Amino acid sequence: MEDVKDEKTLKGFSERLTLGVTRILEHLPGVLDVRFVEREPAEKRSLLSWEQKNCCVLPDDLRDFYLTTDGFTLTWNAKLESKPAPVGCMVINSVAKLRLLTESNIYSLPSAPTLADLDFEDAFEGSEGHEEPHFDSRSRIFELDPCGGNGRACLVYKDCSPGEVAQQSEIWFLDRSLYWHFLTSSFTAYYRLMLTNLGLPEWQYTFTPYGPSPQAKQWASLYQPLTFHADRHLDPAGEPFVNVLDPAKAFRGKAKPAAPKKKQPAQTPATGGAAAKGQGSTGRQSVNKR
Repeated sequence: MEDVKDEKTLKGFSERLTLGVTRILEHLPGVLDVRFVEREPAEKRSLLSWEQKNCCVLPDDLRDFYLTTDGFTLTWNAKLESKPAPVGCMVINSVAKLRLLTESNIYSLPSAPTLADLDFEDAFEGSEGHEEPHFDSRSRIFELDPCGGNGRACLVYKDCSPGEVAQQSEIWFLDRSLYWHFLTSSFTAYYRLMLTNLGLPEWQYTFTPYGPSPQAKQWASLYQPLTFHADRHLDPAGEPFVNVLDPAKAFRGKAKPAAPKKKQPAQTPATGGAAAKGQGSTGRQSVNKR
């Protein structure tokens, strides 16, 4: 009886924590292996240790989340040609993995560019008027969601000064081209976005000017048809971002080199030509007679 109660309690806890997304996924056609990883709540001393180490104050909603569960992981597969294919992945790093975003040691050569060299003065189109984070000491950036290797959803503290405690934070998306895109101003809003998008591949790219890849759009149109819009990403002129193909240029063969002109034989007078022709004919006749 205790095992049955524990199972019901765990299921009820997962449904409340995921806002019922687990039940929705289980009833979608073709969805397999909906797995929610249960985790113990984080200890208060670990949260205080993180704040002291990084000289930052955790947002109240993120603190309450960690006091409920130390991180979040929910994955699900889809049936593709009678085989399960991994599709959905929702991850919130634990307190121990909420680490400062730094560059890899591979690029630590003396002549290699650093992340600080990639800061741009002009804001990118996807920032929507928000001041973008910086890779130097002006911002403190922590990886919140690895996004399946398609980028990084980061907890960002801006306008930081050395020795001062940073308090205001936002959620930004760093794509694979190292461009910043504003997502939400609070962790709760990002968490709801993640659940609403069912953890579909590259869903964070819907907040970029270029959008997700064609394969990700296919998954979104299949499992999220009500909120998915295929024509969401348009340029300022109202035209979609597509490659224009000119068949006349794309399929035109290489130009063949011009053939060299043959030298024309010098023209001879008509009488001389006739005489020469007559001499040739008489010569052939004489040979035949011999």
